[in-house]
Amino acid sequence: MALRGITVVELAGLAPVPFCGMVLADFGAQVVRVDRPGTRSDSSWFARGKRSLVVDLKRPRGVAVLRRLCARADVMLEPFRPGVMEKLQLGPESLQKENPRLIYARLSGFGQSGRFSKVAGHDINYLALSGVLSRSGRSGENPYAPLNLLADFGGGGLMCTLGVIMALFERTRSGKGQVIDASMVEGTAYLSSFLWKTQETGLWDQPRGQNLLDGGAHFYTTYRTADGGFMAVGALEPQFYELLIKGLGLKSDELPNQMSIKDWPEMKKKFADIFAKKTKAEWCQIFDGTDACVTPVLTFEEVAHHGHNKDRGSFITDREQRVSPRPAPLLSNTPALPSTERDPFVGEHTEEILKELGFSQKEIIQLKLDNIIEIHKLRVNL
Repeated sequence: MALRGITVVELAGLAPVPFCGMVLADFGAQVVRVDRPGTRSDSSWFARGKRSLVVDLKRPRGVAVLRRLCARADVMLEPFRPGVMEKLQLGPESLQKENPRLIYARLSGFGQSGRFSKVAGHDINYLALSGVLSRSGRSGENPYAPLNLLADFGGGGLMCTLGVIMALFERTRSGKGQVIDASMVEGTAYLSSFLWKTQETGLWDQPRGQNLLDGGAHFYTTYRTADGGFMAVGALEPQFYELLIKGLGLKSDELPNQMSIKDWPEMKKKFADIFAKKTKAEWCQIFDGTDACVTPVLTFEEVAHHGHNKDRGSFITDREQRVSPRPAPLLSNTPALPSTERDPFVGEHTEEILKELGFSQKEIIQLKLDNIIEIHKLRVNL
């Protein structure tokens, strides 16, 4: 795989950093997640392909274990607020002295500097501060966050992954690692560059929810079907809009101009009445295979069974019969081969990893007796 031979140390945290670690693992990196003592289960839900080491970083001997691990690592993924790692003597300046090739990725909500850098927040707060939240929502309603995807995973986890890959590439020339300051606010703002670059085009002149691409247009929104399902419509171009009109059983010469904004509300009502007369499956029979840009809104129960997704193998099933998206993008020579094994138990690989680092069995037993580490292996009842 593309990242074969790359070793990653991931400090356990909430979803964005674990997602970054999972992406790296999916594409071949060896990822060790460092869990806290007393943790009984992984709360990140992104443990695929990783190993788990439990060590107490609040004690000097635990810190020494992590330093030894990082001395051999290529990448460190750190999810804490600024200053936490420095207090533990585990900041980038300290670790990169021992391992100049180490790439130290720091993913936080507000970044490593600035007046908000040390305060708490979540996806919706980062989305708000990026400016994107102000543009998201229906007309006449409060702004709303589209789940916790944009800041946590788009502007956060995925942007941090991109930073890691770029730093790994740069290291092939300089031989040196570097520090990545990944801010979810800035990552989300960067994702929204299209909104900024099109401000003078007229695309966003109307109030929120009344523009071409935010649900205002009758040809770029969703409609409920007779069976309670939904269809998504995105017929922007005139030739695609004409196919949409035809599929709905209407005649374009009897309708207002597609781009007549004042007629959009009335046209949405007309379209809604028509879509409500057929089931989702019936609309699929009409529009599948056409360029009308009309697709079913698939539920999680439906998505893996859709013909197109099945054609491409877009979803995978692990050994516990849990379905999840296949890693993307698909590389022709070195595609991701995500693990289908069960997720690791917290501390399952503690002993194995310490032996790889050169700790003797006697040292490992002593660390366990002193509660510096925890070992939780799978027990089989016969």
